[in-house]
This record gives sequence, C-alpha cells and structure tokens, in this order.
Amino acid sequence: MGIMKRNFFFLLLVLFTAGITGAQVNVIKPVSRKTGIDFSGMRAAPDGVSQQFYQTLEQDLKRSGWFDIARGGSTDFRLIGTVNQDAGNVKAVCQVYRRADNQRIFAKSYSSTPAGVRSLAHAAADEIVLALTGHKGFAAAKIVSVGTRSGAKELYLCDADGGSLQQITRDGRIIVRPRWTPDGSSILFTSYLRGFPDVYRTHLQTGRRELLANYAGLNTGAAIAPDGRDLALILSKDGNPELYLKNLRSGKLTRLTYTSPEVESSPAWSPDGQSLVYVSDQSGGPQLYIISRTGGRPRRISSRGTENVAPEWGANGMIVCSSRSGGRYHIAVIHPVTGQTTYLPNDGADYEDPSWMPDGRHIVCARTAAHQSALYLLDTRGDAPVILLQGGGDWYSPASSPAK
Repeated sequence: MGIMKRNFFFLLLVLFTAGITGAQVNVIKPVSRKTGIDFSGMRAAPDGVSQQFYQTLEQDLKRSGWFDIARGGSTDFRLIGTVNQDAGNVKAVCQVYRRADNQRIFAKSYSSTPAGVRSLAHAAADEIVLALTGHKGFAAAKIVSVGTRSGAKELYLCDADGGSLQQITRDGRIIVRPRWTPDGSSILFTSYLRGFPDVYRTHLQTGRRELLANYAGLNTGAAIAPDGRDLALILSKDGNPELYLKNLRSGKLTRLTYTSPEVESSPAWSPDGQSLVYVSDQSGGPQLYIISRTGGRPRRISSRGTENVAPEWGANGMIVCSSRSGGRYHIAVIHPVTGQTTYLPNDGADYEDPSWMPDGRHIVCARTAAHQSALYLLDTRGDAPVILLQGGGDWYSPASSPAK
C-alpha cells in the first residue's frame, strides 16, 4: 500500500475502525527543442562564494527545462557577466544577448551577503528565465516536506533544488500534510502534538505556532482560500469525516458535504477560490470531486485509476494528483472541466504527494522504491526526473511555496 493511500486512511483508522472509463488519457512525451545559452562569457572569481553563485545559477537554468547550457559554440543566447566578493558582499552582473542580432535581452546587477548567495542566484535565474522565455521560473521557491531524519516525523524546509535544508519542528510527534498559506508566510499542518490530530499554523519569520482547529475527533486537511477568508478542513466532530469551511475572522463553521458513512480527505482550492477539489470514497474507493465554495452537489472528475488522491489545483488551472493504476501510484494531471487526464511516465516506483511548482510546469513529489521515500522534481514537458532530497530517512508530503 503506497504512502498516500496510507495517509488517506491512517487518521481515520485511529478514530474509526471501480473507476469510470471514457475520459481521454495522454502520456507525456519529451520535448526535445530547447534554447541554447552560452555560459563561457560568465566569469566567477575563484573564491567559494562566487563559485557557488555561478554553479547555482547554471543548475537553476538547466533545471528550468528551457535551456541547454553550452560553453561556446552556436547558441541562441550568450550570458556575459561577472561575480566576485567586494567589501564583504557578493556582487554579480548578468547580461544576456541574443546571438542572431546581438541585441541585449537582459541586464541586471545583484548584491547580497555571502549567506544569501544561493537566494541571489535563484532570483537571477528566475529573472533570466522570464526575460528569455516569457515563462515564470521556480528557482526561488521553497519546499516544505515531512522528513524522518531525526527519527520522528518533522517539518523541513529547503530550496527548490533541495539545498539549504532546515528543520522547522522538533515535536517528536506525527505530522501530516503540510500546506502553505496563500501569502507564503506560514505553513499549515496536522500534528499529534497534544495526542490528538489538530491543525496548526507556524509562522516562518517568527516561529510562532497557532492552533487553528482542535474540535473533537479528526482535524486535518487544512487549506486556506486564496482570498485568505476561509479555511477548508476535514472534521469528524459530528461523527463522520466531512468537508467544512471555517471563517478565519468569525470562526463560523459551514459544512459542505454529507456523505456518511463515506469519508472525505485532502481539500484544495481552485485558483479563483470559488471551488474545492477533494477526495471522497463515496463511489467505493478514493476519487476526486469538485464542490462549490457555497456548497451544493459535488461533481466527480477522476475517471481513471482505482484510487485518485492528494489533489492540488495549480495556478495553471490544472489539478495534479496521485493515481493508482496497475498496482502503482502515478502522477496524473487532470483538466477540471473536461476530465482529460495526462499521466507522467512511471519507472516502476510509487509517485505520490504531488505539488505544483510556481512555474506551472514542474511538480515536486515523493518517490517510493524499495521501502525508501525521496523527493523528486518532475517535468510535465518530459525532462528526466531530478532527485531533490534522498537519504537520511524518508521524505514525503512536499508542498511548494506559492507563486509570487
């Protein structure tokens, strides 16, 4: 049984003791054409900090999926610049020229303390991606995940490339399903800190922790609406795990589902905040449903796979989830209106807990093989998967910070 399947039922078991065909299914195929960028004109001083900027920038541009990195030769673009330390700060200048007409497409200077050199390179990479392709980058994003490095399930934060790893919680208790607030300042999660599954928010800048939901029974699945007004929750306070909204100002609860004895899980908001996608087993197994923010009749959207769990509705308008088929969990992308489903290639491992990166192209997820879980970056345009975090325990339930 895969990790997401276990997570779906685990909390319910603590408290409580056949798919439809017809939707079109596609499989991702690699996109071979990329833009070549010549790095030979970028000069970095030999000190470690300058070299770190150079290497981080190069890897970020490569990982973006839009570029082939070259050292000379015929390419579409040329990167010219310098990076060095000056008066205790690292300073970089980056200029990009289009080779066809030698027109300068991008030019900017950067400066920070040595401690911020990676963040500086991530910012430069995203700005270059946007200037040259018109697409958002994701290098400056942060990823929160659950890790067992300490022997307990704790929250960890890292950069979009897996670097700058830091531990957030030290509770020694079960933690599940971390999610970001819309402004990226806080993280929501369910914890057994007090012996029961309650919902908390931790503020990253101050480290302050706030208890958001501790009703009798199960409290989980927390997700704040894009407008910041309502908190989506799965609560069992009335006897059955159902989907609720809690107004964060007044505290008023609104129940959206009535499916007893079936159960709900993992709500996620639409980009406009008017709908939610969630998991329900009302059809006999976990499948995805969409319901209006104001309630009403839910609509099933998943039509392939014996289980579809862990949905996330991206800013690109598409829903990503983990779909069980052929005994394995695959990453599936579903159109919320047509139900058209696209599966990312699977190498025989279980791929679960997907989350959209801010570029709307890449997905961070957990990959489980040989009873070990690691964080991977997947490309919906067909680039090879990239390992972000592996070893030192299991890593799962990743969530990318929102686009800015």
